Amino acid sequence: MTFRALLSRAEPQLGTMVAEFATPGIGHILKAANLDFAFLDMEHSGFGIGSLKTNLTFFQAAGVPVVLRPPSKARHHISRVLDAGAEALLLPMVGSGDEAAELVAAMRYPPEGERGVALGMAHDRYTTGDPATKLRDANNTNVMIPLIETAAGLKAVEAIARTSGVDALWIGHFDLSASLGIPGAFSDPRFIDAVTRIVAAAKDADIPLCQLVATPEDGRRMIEMGFHLICYGVDSAVLRDSLAAGAQAIRATAKPLA
Repeated sequence: MTFRALLSRAEPQLGTMVAEFATPGIGHILKAANLDFAFLDMEHSGFGIGSLKTNLTFFQAAGVPVVLRPPSKARHHISRVLDAGAEALLLPMVGSGDEAAELVAAMRYPPEGERGVALGMAHDRYTTGDPATKLRDANNTNVMIPLIETAAGLKAVEAIARTSGVDALWIGHFDLSASLGIPGAFSDPRFIDAVTRIVAAAKDADIPLCQLVATPEDGRRMIEMGFHLICYGVDSAVLRDSLAAGAQAIRATAKPLA
């Protein structure tokens, strides 16, 4: 399944952020956990372009769609991760409708965009075929999701959401709160108003909403607000918290040695 197909499903889609564990089993682990997608991060992880190709293969083998955050929204990062096989990109700190349009163009081949052409590579599974068909298929498959995570992005969110080629909005809640001068204050009325505005912009543009959440309660609340993609936790934190809870439960009932 492509990530674009996942966006069109009626029911909410659940995933998790992978930023630490580049293990051959990671795709099948997520599949066994009944998750719908993976958020693979290069902005805040140690993953490079070489490990990206390997990681994408792990998820492809398990049939788990991936949304990738490149190291930056620079054109050379966009083109390299697409050529390495990424299809859906989550692009950081998009601040205007014009910038969103430029990023869409960077992701798409002519005549819809300006992406440089390199065929018979990872992104088209090293196959031969008609170039025009390959370019058209890639343009139809690729997904662009801007992160709304700055005061500028919030101010322009309606224009960003209406930009042709923008497929969803993702709220970068920590960066957005910091940009608003209230880092981590998610119950602050200013942050709540910001989320309300983003939700309205996505609804008016008829595109899905996405966000990373730390708890199941937050995930359920976001779904009630109309969010379509819920990214639950970061791989390292999920492992840490699960181990801590299990160890605490064992210690709570263990009797001291005589």
